[in-house]
Amino acid sequence: MKGYEHQAQYYETDQMGIIHHSNYIRWFESARIWYMNEIGVDYAEMERQGIVSPVLEVHCAYRSMVHFGDVVEIIPRIEKYNGVTLELSYEILDKKTGEIRTTGSSKHCFLNREGRLLSLKKEKPVFDQAFRHAQASGDVGR
Repeated sequence: MKGYEHQAQYYETDQMGIIHHSNYIRWFESARIWYMNEIGVDYAEMERQGIVSPVLEVHCAYRSMVHFGDVVEIIPRIEKYNGVTLELSYEILDKKTGEIRTTGSSKHCFLNREGRLLSLKKEKPVFDQAFRHAQASGDVGR
């Protein structure tokens, strides 16, 4: 299954020589933006159209360590979507071995420029359909 790839950088490590826990959340974010582009929802275009999608919740479970130079594959999936909120799950896998290194999730909503909740189904049906199609098909990319 195709996912977002990331090579662990030296600056992402901590004193113990492993990836600092805060970086996994950044990796989720990168994988989410990549995933949205893959399913046909360009986040930059959403912002140009006045839509933002802030993080409401994020969870991360560390299973085994990632070290400098390791290549990981991050598999995002839509778990729940209703046009107003979006919940994704993430698996971070060691690219060589396939071992699960980390799992997590994030929950987002959609806001207009004034900071009010909006429904993509009503306001931007093209984006709504892309999310619904990806959720129904389990798409991780094109």
